[in-house]
Amino acid sequence: MNALINHVTAQSLTELLQEAGYRVNQTDQNGIVQLLSASQGIGFAVRFGNPATEQGAYVDFTYSCALRVQGQLPEGLAQVWNASRRFARLSLQGEFLLMEMDVVVAGVAATHLRSQLELWDRLLQEFIVYLREYSQNAAQLQAQSAAPAVAEEEVATL
Repeated sequence: MNALINHVTAQSLTELLQEAGYRVNQTDQNGIVQLLSASQGIGFAVRFGNPATEQGAYVDFTYSCALRVQGQLPEGLAQVWNASRRFARLSLQGEFLLMEMDVVVAGVAATHLRSQLELWDRLLQEFIVYLREYSQNAAQLQAQSAAPAVAEEEVATL
């Protein structure tokens, strides 16, 4: 029988990530620990949430990927993702587009934590594809909506 996990530590999550083939760097800023890693060149962080009763242990954590926005994001990008996807949410925070996924640790097996990591990895890949496709579709729609306006102006001048 698999022992149930009721909390995680920076060390236990570092080991989980490393066992799955990820490189991990642990950072500590003003006493707040987070783990930094990447999947296929896309950087992400693991931020710890609510503390458990044991010192340095937590009952939840968040996978987080922040991408700096250059230029203007297409209208509705985050809203369409959030309405069409489960598990991870998008938000715009200042100049960053942020994708986050919470993981609750309360009487779960180690396989649950591994499956959550696999889900996160898949969502990261979908996120990049989604951004490319959404931008391409938005550009096509802009081009299509601009074309009739040009044609109408040409007709009006005849």
